[in-house]
Amino acid sequence: MKIKSQRDFFSGLMFLVVGVVFAVGASNYSMGTSAKPGAGYFPLILSVLMAVLGAVVLFKSLTIETEGGDPIGAIAWRPLIVIVLSIAVFGATINRLGLVLAVPILIMISSLAGDEFKWLGVILNSVVLTAFSWLIFVYGLKLTIPLWPSFIAG
Repeated sequence: MKIKSQRDFFSGLMFLVVGVVFAVGASNYSMGTSAKPGAGYFPLILSVLMAVLGAVVLFKSLTIETEGGDPIGAIAWRPLIVIVLSIAVFGATINRLGLVLAVPILIMISSLAGDEFKWLGVILNSVVLTAFSWLIFVYGLKLTIPLWPSFIAG
């Protein structure tokens, strides 16, 4: 069997593997029912959809001919490393610095991954996303996420 699109093949394979791994992980939680879903219900549905999407893309890469085989280009290491680093920094700082500082730090670091860094965009995104994070997670879902830094909140 010949791979007719390298990009579709590897992206489909990635989606398929990630979907299956997360489906197995989600099966360790209670499923509940459709009317009252448990902790594993939503992650299982999403991971199965991701695996199905991956299988469709993988099948497409083996059946539909593309011009030149659609080769994979060079891996963009800088954006990959910057985004992973920004998420790690967010996870490490959310409890000590609170939502009000951790989200803007996340946005500032992750915006360095792109080629177009503008302070106005970073500030506007920080304000809007911090407000939405508070609205959704603290106010809406009632999660106990520290809002202010621990040295201010006491």
